[in-house]
Amino acid sequence: MPFDPDSLTYDDRGLIPAIAQDAETGEVLMMAWMNRDAVSRTLETGRVTYWSRSRQAFWIKGESSGHVQELVEMRVDCDRDCLLVLVHQTGPACHTNRRSCFYTALREGAEVEIMTPMA
Repeated sequence: MPFDPDSLTYDDRGLIPAIAQDAETGEVLMMAWMNRDAVSRTLETGRVTYWSRSRQAFWIKGESSGHVQELVEMRVDCDRDCLLVLVHQTGPACHTNRRSCFYTALREGAEVEIMTPMA
């Protein structure tokens, strides 16, 4: 059965959360937003494309930084309101130059930085 991006459940802004995960290691890299066209572009090109809420524009991951996300597989959750994007990540995924955006842990009531920027 062919996939139809209109079958997804978008929020009132026309957006759906997309969690990027390293296809080889399972590491959760980041979370960003997609709209219908970003989903379609990602599937058509194999380059993960998000929707920037602040710029109101498409954002192809790695377009300016070179830290590209190559699509391996896109998965839809049971409620069809969240996406899991399995990727091959080149370089850091986070704009802070860390491998993952999830570099702060909450431990015993304190924030602990558990990942340093990549060299």
